[in-house]
Amino acid sequence: MSGRYADARDRYKTLAENGQSPTTLVIACCDSRAAPELIFDAGPGELFVIRNVANLVPPYEPDGHFHATSAALEFAVQALKVTDIVVMGHGRCGGIRAALDPSSEPLSPGDFIGRWMSLVKDAAEQIGSNDVMTQTERQTALERVSIRNSINNLRTFPEVKALEKEGKIALHGAWFDISTGELWVMDAETRDFIRPDV
Repeated sequence: MSGRYADARDRYKTLAENGQSPTTLVIACCDSRAAPELIFDAGPGELFVIRNVANLVPPYEPDGHFHATSAALEFAVQALKVTDIVVMGHGRCGGIRAALDPSSEPLSPGDFIGRWMSLVKDAAEQIGSNDVMTQTERQTALERVSIRNSINNLRTFPEVKALEKEGKIALHGAWFDISTGELWVMDAETRDFIRPDV
């Protein structure tokens, strides 16, 4: 046996026996180029990760429908008792690009992606109509605005809102630039994205 599993065999054995206890939840895009464990240099069991198209968090709506992201969020907050939640977007996101292109057709008659991306429809319309910015600038702007929107939506979950108010959980935004490998973080006060000094 060789490779990553062999290198981490003892860690996996401990995780199997003792369970998981990550303190950080990362909500990331399912894009294969933006893997949170690699970006944060995390080993097995260190991060609890939710991945979906465009790293979106829907608002709190316990309406009887299936909500994978909301269910995983609820588990991370209530069962694992994470202390930090990071919404991590990335550059060149296909879901965000599609949201900015109103002429794009659904991928299928069911169009799950189209309905999912309606979570950023208002922001996409505002940013998409800005003809001063280039297409690349509009895409980067929406990628970052969608992170802020997802953080706002996290605060609609009663448990998250209460824990944040009590100082027991912190919400963070991050944006990964695939082309340079740089991670930008959102300043909690200004909400600007900055590159931290390494």
